[in-house]
This record gives sequence, C-alpha cells and structure tokens, in this order.
Amino acid sequence: MDLRLSRRTALGAVAALPLAAPAVHAQQRPTVRFAYDWILNGPYAFGIAGERQGFFRELGIDITIQRGFGSARVPLDMSAGTFDIAMADPTPVLRFMSQNPNNDLIAVALLWDQAPTSVTVRADGPIAQVSQLAGRTLAAPEFDGGRQVFPAFAAVNNIPLQSINWMSVAPELRETMLVQRRADGITGFVTSTALSLRALGMDLPQQRIFRYREHGLDFFYGSVLLTTRTYMERNPDAVRAVTHGMLRSLRWAFANRPAAIEALRSREALTDVAIETIRQDMAMAELVDSPHVRRLGLGVMEEGRFNRQVEAVKMAFNLGDMPSFQRFYTDRFLPGATDRALA
Repeated sequence: MDLRLSRRTALGAVAALPLAAPAVHAQQRPTVRFAYDWILNGPYAFGIAGERQGFFRELGIDITIQRGFGSARVPLDMSAGTFDIAMADPTPVLRFMSQNPNNDLIAVALLWDQAPTSVTVRADGPIAQVSQLAGRTLAAPEFDGGRQVFPAFAAVNNIPLQSINWMSVAPELRETMLVQRRADGITGFVTSTALSLRALGMDLPQQRIFRYREHGLDFFYGSVLLTTRTYMERNPDAVRAVTHGMLRSLRWAFANRPAAIEALRSREALTDVAIETIRQDMAMAELVDSPHVRRLGLGVMEEGRFNRQVEAVKMAFNLGDMPSFQRFYTDRFLPGATDRALA
C-alpha cells in the first residue's frame, strides 16, 4: 500500500491545522484530540484510566480519547488534521515520512519499548516454523500494524514477499478467518490477536505465535506518541501535558491494573474484564517493561537502535531518503527521570 498523500488530503491537512491554544486556566482548558491506533481494549486502558483519574486536567488540559483503525492510518489521519496527538507504530510512520518528505510529523515520547507485531497460525496446522509461511494465505486489515511491518519481518527471515497471499478483512473478522481455517495465519498485535482468538475458542496452547521481535526484529520500537511540528510549536504546553499525562497514566496503570481495567469497563460497557485483564498484563510484561525501560525510564528512544530500525524499514520497502533521528523524535517534552521510572 502506498502511503503518499493525495493532493486533496494534503490540502485538508493544511486547512485542518489547529489554532494556537489559549493560556491554560481552570475555566478555559484547551481540549486535545487524542487517538489510539486500535480499539479500546486492555493494553490501551492506561490513557482512559489517567483521564478518569484527572491527570490531564491537573496538567491543564481536557483530552478526548478515541479508538484507531490501524497504525498505518495514523500518519494519514494526523496529516489530515483528524486529531492532534496519537499513538502509532514507528514503522508505518517511517514509511510515510520517507514517501512524503514534506511531512510535518514528529514523535515526542516512546510508549511501548517492545513491538507487539506478530503472525499467528494454528498449532495443529502445517506451519511449524517461520520459513513455512512462504506461499501461505494471511488475513489482516489493510492498515493492520502486523501486516504493515511484515515486509521487514519477511526480509530478515528470507520469506519471498510475493509468495504471500493477503486476505484483506475487517478488523472484527480477522481472528474468525483463522478459527474457520479460511486463512493459514493472521498478522496483528499479539496483545489483540492472542486473546481475541481465545475468546473465539482457540486458547493459547492452540496458537503458534511468531513474534517479530523473537525472529530478527528485536530492536524494533513498539509505539510512540506522534504529533505534528506545527501543532507542537503552536501548542507546546498541550503537548507537554499529554506527554506527561500519558506517561503518568502508564506508570499508574502498571501499578493499578484492576483499577485501569475498571476505567476501561466504565468507558466500554461490553468489556470482558477477564480477557482484558490478561491482555493488559501481556502488554505490560511484553511491551512496556523491558531492560531498556528499567535503565532509561519510560519515553526515551536511543539513536543507535532507531537507526537499525530505519535501515531495516528502508530495505524492506525499498525506500529512498529516510528521516534522521532528530527529524523523527524529540525528548524536549519528557518529564524528569523520577517521573519516568516504571517502578
């Protein structure tokens, strides 16, 4: 999929650029439009919990939190002015930035240190190792993060990309395709697919999960807080408030997991508390808590590791010029080390 901006989208992005926020007062807080990159489930409970705890109001803003439709949609929607700040996988963002060199995007914090992208197949099926994915049918939404990163995963594992038959499906049908054996595998964030399959009767022992980070992409970052330079320069206090608020929310949810899920249930009445509790625990253990985070604290990206991801993305998608570390990320809005420590 080509992520280049159409002229109409580009013009819409210019027209939708937000005006500078007024001074922050208790009676006149600016509202920030925030979006996740996927549905509101356990791994994303932290932001909703932080909003309910009043963290963002204490920092001088109101925040509206909405679901997303895949990480590849985030840079498109951000450039079109659909929201102000969002959570996104760096890989489709890097691809977008390369293909649209005049883009205005910038990351202001790291949220997930480890990448959740994966391919899942049936444990009772014929695919026992990564190389056997060649020639198979994989189901996923077009904007799915796992599908977007798959070319890099395929490259490091010598899987001929042209041999993959992609079945494009709506998000709610992805897991069904595997359960019904209509697809050989599915891509996605393991925190989404593993528990959604379980809810459909395919428990974890019945799944064979190939996490990208366990098969050559251990240096890939998971998710960042993304905004535009225009919004950042016009609304630095709002960007700082969201950055501090999201990291505070993540730390709080890490230590108060049942309460975070309860906040999610208050927002999403149909939340399956048991499933989303497991999903949240998986995200905290696999994506948030890591040796890097224990050493550096939340929010911090490192240039050397970032450059490895850039080179892998460039090779996988046959891209031209890529954004530099300084072009992609700034740490100017991060809180101090004490407020970034996970525990």
